[in-house]
Amino acid sequence: MLLSDNLTLAPGNSSVCARNYKITQVLFPLLYTVLFFVGLVTNSLAMRIFFQIRSKSNFIIFLKNTVISDLLMILTFPFKILSDAKLGPGPLRTFVCQVTSVVFYFTMYISISFLGLITIDRYQKTTRPFKTSSPQSLLGAKVLSVVIWAFMFLLSLPNMILTNRRPRDKSIKKCSFLKSEFGLVWHEITNYICQVIFWINFLIVIVCYTLITKELYRSYMRTRGSSKAPRKKVNVRVFIVIAVFFLCFVPFHFARIPYTLSQTREVFDCAAQNTLFYLKESTLWLTSLNACLDPFIYFFLCKSFRNSLISMLKCPSSAMAPSRGDKKKAEGADDPSEETPM
Repeated sequence: MLLSDNLTLAPGNSSVCARNYKITQVLFPLLYTVLFFVGLVTNSLAMRIFFQIRSKSNFIIFLKNTVISDLLMILTFPFKILSDAKLGPGPLRTFVCQVTSVVFYFTMYISISFLGLITIDRYQKTTRPFKTSSPQSLLGAKVLSVVIWAFMFLLSLPNMILTNRRPRDKSIKKCSFLKSEFGLVWHEITNYICQVIFWINFLIVIVCYTLITKELYRSYMRTRGSSKAPRKKVNVRVFIVIAVFFLCFVPFHFARIPYTLSQTREVFDCAAQNTLFYLKESTLWLTSLNACLDPFIYFFLCKSFRNSLISMLKCPSSAMAPSRGDKKKAEGADDPSEETPM
């Protein structure tokens, strides 16, 4: 129950906890506004380019799923901005808690899952740079993509359904106030499952990039003295995935479990609850930043994407109706090294 603009009542607890919401009402809405416009432009462009590229490798299939996930996440930003800044009508906050916040987290873990798959694919491309994807492999990548989307949807849907309590006040500070008793339990279970998803992909990223680094070092030792500059450039590009993963997702997941406990159980005092709240909001913005950084992965690691984008920027008129030659170039023809291997 809301007590005032700066006071909230924890579920099942009659003690009042003061909280200053000025940061979340002013600063974060501005930051999310920047992400919304930048992310909408870059990911819409990426989506347009990917529609011109055939799904001829597992890598491109995973990238296409990632850009769809990022666009869905970005479309939730306006609702969060209006709700946090208190610029929307009363029912908006309820809609945010019931729908858009759930979609936000739903897309976050889809992005994390596909970053893990992209990492595995990059490792395979590093060790076998000229191996092409077979029809069976492409089918497997598509089936796996559908499974990921279906699993996350089924995991997230109860969070929408069980956010069904009628608000006691027009201004709702915490979405947990709208959840049923079982809704709070499911919310906690979902958070733990999502933590498992994150840590599995975290281990995948660590292991694969350790092996990639060893392979790059062996390759460097074999070829040093002949082409140092190109190898150094490739080294920078391969590590963009792990850089994005660590910047965007690692901080949030160190903060999420204690914050979830502060939402569903009475295990922290007021000061600790407030600290966890601000920490969660700050690291959550970093996860949102992922939607703006993923296009850099597409550009630096996908040759088809890069060629198509450069062609579009050089000749906007031809981008509206690409010639046969331009389209072939954008799709990378049948070049076995179509994606940047390392």
